Amino acid sequence: MITHEALSALLGSDVHVQGNELRASVKKERFTALMTELVQAQGLSLSLVFGTDDRKSTKTFGVHAVLALPETHEWLTISAELPEADPRYESLTKTVMAAHWYERFMMDQFGIVAEGHPDNRRLVHHENVPEATFPLRKDFAWDTKMDHAEMPYPMHHVEGEGIYEIPVGPIHAGIIEPGHFRFNVAGERIITLEGKLFFTHKGVEKLLEDKTPEEALPLIERVSGDASASHALAYCQAVETLAEASIPERAQYLRALYTELERMTMHIHDLANMGGMGTGYTLLAAQGFRIKERLMRLSDRVLGNRFWRGGIVLGGIKKDLTEEQLNDVLKTAKEAYEEMTEIVEFALHSSGLRERLETTGVLTKDVAIAYGGLGLPARASGVDYDVRRDHPYAIYNELPLEIPLKRHGDVLSRFKMRIMELHVTMDLIKAIMKQIPSGSVHSHMKITDGSALGAVESWRGQILTYVAIENGKITRCFPRDPSFCNWALFGEIGPGNIVPDFPLCNKSLNLSYSGTDL
Repeated sequence: MITHEALSALLGSDVHVQGNELRASVKKERFTALMTELVQAQGLSLSLVFGTDDRKSTKTFGVHAVLALPETHEWLTISAELPEADPRYESLTKTVMAAHWYERFMMDQFGIVAEGHPDNRRLVHHENVPEATFPLRKDFAWDTKMDHAEMPYPMHHVEGEGIYEIPVGPIHAGIIEPGHFRFNVAGERIITLEGKLFFTHKGVEKLLEDKTPEEALPLIERVSGDASASHALAYCQAVETLAEASIPERAQYLRALYTELERMTMHIHDLANMGGMGTGYTLLAAQGFRIKERLMRLSDRVLGNRFWRGGIVLGGIKKDLTEEQLNDVLKTAKEAYEEMTEIVEFALHSSGLRERLETTGVLTKDVAIAYGGLGLPARASGVDYDVRRDHPYAIYNELPLEIPLKRHGDVLSRFKMRIMELHVTMDLIKAIMKQIPSGSVHSHMKITDGSALGAVESWRGQILTYVAIENGKITRCFPRDPSFCNWALFGEIGPGNIVPDFPLCNKSLNLSYSGTDL
């Protein structure tokens, strides 16, 4: 564990404390070397890298990196100023692979150049976007009409006798969002797999600028529709940190309840989708989707919509639940859990199902760590990290929480991890119902200027949201979904498998296109 004093000595500058976040500023010439030291020598994990346009106040751009300090339940943010005329710094990706997409994102959106980046192709911008277009600079209007350009995007190729290239997407046969995947194969065997996303860029970060915190919340809830409660909670916690708000205890319990119900809903969906739709084991698909529907109808009864949306608001909970509603929640969740558990236990006795899942799409622990993999896929490869335990929020430090792990990192491990996490979630829901106190569910607060982080362990993994407010309006908000970190894992778990196994690899990660493409 690295102490505050050791950090100050290493940084050569004071470390400022705000809530559970430590902050330090360094010269841009030291930024990359220092970050490399903290990750490689000190063993810290890179959680977030983001840019800011600070030209109005300091005539600079900012690059900021957030590291996790799980032993002390803190975050460490290292910032460096880059000159307005030439915003560039030495690429961190050369030594810390987890920075690779973040730096490409900043090059596209801010024109902040990571010199020496091993892959400086566009990430967000597609072929039709003109060069030198930087939408997250403050002088770029949200409704700008751009000229249509034709900028080539070079996909990776493998040449040789018997090597074929298979393009998949971006438009798919189902109702999923667009994403392009390029396979280089020898027969059925995948040699390389590359993904290209960001086909439906919504401009969320730009739209959040100049919104009040209250006006921004509906946009945050819709970053990824299947993680509405989790994204809302991460955002609210960031704003509440700035306000130094005291959230009522009953509201904290209900916040945990909503996010655990969201977790149960989506884990049941994934078990049905992976085991049923991915392998043709239709019994599991039909029954799993039927059980998921119960939970979506429960959300409609409790919150008035099917997506666990609208319950979590700034200051607490929008509307308290009655005793009758709480009993409905417990009864419905218990029935769904018990029935789904029985079905997956039955399914796992199928040798055909296990044969499709076992040894498929292996993600090793070293690769998961190197890419900054998050959530269930990382834990299925042995990465012992969960925000609920390592950066406790809401009421999780008062609940019985055991973090399950698997070691093999294949699709079967990710399948079983969802079953294990269902057990944990059901225990948490029971504990919440037993311990939830009476009292108010909302407190009024005065939102103050500044910046803060909010972190939540969604069912997909860590959501980390950065919010900056000036004069009561948002100047920068980056709601980073775990999918942004995990999409690159496809390039590692695909090769060596056969093409028909790709849907299984895909479903076992179940990443959000929308949450990635802000």
